[in-house]
Amino acid sequence: MAAQVGPVNNEQEGLLAYLAQMRYVVRLTAYGLTDEQLRATPSASELSVGGIVKHCASTEEGWLSTIRREPQSVDYQKYAENFRLAEDETIEDVLARYDRVAEQTEKTVNEIGDLGFPIEIDHSVPWNRKDLTHWNIRWILLHLIQETARHAGHADIIRESVDGATAYPLMAAAEGWPTTPWLKPWAQSPLRGLMRSQPAQRMTR
Repeated sequence: MAAQVGPVNNEQEGLLAYLAQMRYVVRLTAYGLTDEQLRATPSASELSVGGIVKHCASTEEGWLSTIRREPQSVDYQKYAENFRLAEDETIEDVLARYDRVAEQTEKTVNEIGDLGFPIEIDHSVPWNRKDLTHWNIRWILLHLIQETARHAGHADIIRESVDGATAYPLMAAAEGWPTTPWLKPWAQSPLRGLMRSQPAQRMTR
């Protein structure tokens, strides 16, 4: 995928394209990392690059179930686990899951074909608005773009803390861009398995 979304012919196409772009930049933060680095938590929070990618997949999966009106239950333990890679879980597992979710999101939205299609709001959770009765698919896609972009920023900061890599050099490496006077593609360091830095003290919650 290129660094920018291509031409957009209609609203639905645009929303799906920008959501796909945000998924892509989240995935790029994991590019070239070791298993140790994917699980590293070098910032003040307990977030890791691998955990953020997993959370984004889980979040979209949840909203897809909402669109499909599938029954869901809020499991706070499971929610917390979705921010961490399990010991027997690999980034390949998580990315494959994210691919499946993305495919089903696009398939479901295209099959419904109506961005105004109403989706009943679950008022059993505290973060959903009590003054409204329904979302629609347009709102859900915009919300997913917002959520994914927000976590892409989190993942960018964590990735830079792990090994100094930033978004465009990573994209250049993944897509095979040539080196230019103003941009050098990221390259693996001989010290690839080592963390760049660790915080002196983790903040408590």
